[in-house]
Amino acid sequence: MPNPGSASAPHEWWRGAVIYEIYVRSFADSDGDGVGDLDGITGRLGYVRDLGADAVWLTPFFKSPMADFGYDVEDYTDVDPQFGTLADFDALAAEAGRLGLKVVIDLVLSHTSERHPWFRESRQDWHNPKADWYVWADPKPDGTPPNNWLSAFGGPAWQWDPRRRQYYLHNFLKEQPDLNLHQPAVQDALLEVARFWLNRGVTGLRLDAANFYMHDCLLRDNPPWPKERPYAGEGRDDNPYYWQRHLYDKSQPENLTFLRRMRQLLDRYPGAMAVAEVADDEPVVRTAEYVQAGVLHTAYNFSFLGKAFDAGAVRTVFDEFEATAPGGWPSWAFSNHDSMRLVSRWLQPVDQTGLAKMLVTLLVSVRGTAFLYQGEELGLPEADVPFERLRDPYGIAFWPDYRGRDGCRTPMPWTGEGLAAGFSQVEPWLPVPEEHRRLSVAAQAGDPGSVLNHVKALLAWRRHRPALVAGDLQFQPGNGPVLAFRRTSGNHPSVWCAFNFSGREGTCEWHSCALSQFGVRANRRAGGVSLGPYGFVLLEEEENAG
Repeated sequence: MPNPGSASAPHEWWRGAVIYEIYVRSFADSDGDGVGDLDGITGRLGYVRDLGADAVWLTPFFKSPMADFGYDVEDYTDVDPQFGTLADFDALAAEAGRLGLKVVIDLVLSHTSERHPWFRESRQDWHNPKADWYVWADPKPDGTPPNNWLSAFGGPAWQWDPRRRQYYLHNFLKEQPDLNLHQPAVQDALLEVARFWLNRGVTGLRLDAANFYMHDCLLRDNPPWPKERPYAGEGRDDNPYYWQRHLYDKSQPENLTFLRRMRQLLDRYPGAMAVAEVADDEPVVRTAEYVQAGVLHTAYNFSFLGKAFDAGAVRTVFDEFEATAPGGWPSWAFSNHDSMRLVSRWLQPVDQTGLAKMLVTLLVSVRGTAFLYQGEELGLPEADVPFERLRDPYGIAFWPDYRGRDGCRTPMPWTGEGLAAGFSQVEPWLPVPEEHRRLSVAAQAGDPGSVLNHVKALLAWRRHRPALVAGDLQFQPGNGPVLAFRRTSGNHPSVWCAFNFSGREGTCEWHSCALSQFGVRANRRAGGVSLGPYGFVLLEEEENAG
């Protein structure tokens, strides 16, 4: 059902929505090849609806050689046979519409596969019609790459091509050459791709690597991080990519010009929206640029995806965003297909069930649109995939210091039975760990205290509180590990929220009367609330209370 509690106009359904990310390869296998597919997703959409989500985000399902598992696109307007057909996508979209779910697809516009017809033509010579559709550059006089830019996946961001006798840019794998969006013809072609899917009923576009669309045309070298702030990107010294300040290989001002063109296209489709993925050295500031008026509807960054965080970090990120883009609408994700699963980032021994409940509740309580990754509603930990079973080229290259992304991409455990835990009838493309079997959908469905049933109850409660869906946020005084804030929306009852980030008891002052309460390990007391380890509470206040 559409969200009746939304404080937004119907065409702004995305404000405060809960969007459920489906990693297509790992959600449900309908044809018995060990890989998830579109028909498998269609058969499980009822689960997403019953969970309480408003939309699904599908990772790339386009035709691809799968060097980066779909993020290397060979044909933007066809479905890879591994995942099904265009007719299967249409059936999925129709079933989602019947269930009241919006469909968001993942568009990878910064680069293509090296097998894309555009690149095949571009690399032939300097004079063909698509010669400048990709980023080509001459070598230095000694034959080395044109500058010091590095690939996020390791090594130089330049690959020599003997046919053109030039280097081409690849910010990721060498099999993913970067498109040259400085060329209007490339922009036009990519807008046609977006139009193709919007015409098929897609409601939202998740724009992968959205700040990588443009590069510095002068090809200036990136400077290093200063000695007092080494490896600032993600605090990793195993990958030289994070040793540089990425001033020139991404996040160029011209990026916003193209995104405004994308927004103009989306505005022709009532209810359509776009969310940008922004990976930058200054993530909050950059995200704020992308949600300014006339650019995109919303954007998210990696502030909460790389490592554990505490109450102070949450407040710092929100304060910085509001100061940079007052009134802008953010999106937030605590987990996704590229990051270690949420509960595994806390290195000290913790109550994973309590932590999972607290963090999912926080995700859907802050101001913004929430992206919930498949399995996050089960409290799944990171899977320990042995080296011989790894499929992720990023993990293989950096093993063992960094184990890549396979640990968060293992198949969805629908049951605890069989080789594939209900995901498939055969051995799946990645193994299902025993711990995930114990936390399967079937195992949690009948347990009133499970993370799954907590999330269902939470989203049902939230659905009818407009302040929580699309209201404003004001931080309140909190003690140490306790984060407290109030959500308000016009004359609707406000909701007071408090979260304990520690494994010990915390307290918070609160003096109003409550209409209703949703919480775990929370006890009202005179003048406030006491919260047990990883406890939290949402208190719906009397109108204009406090």
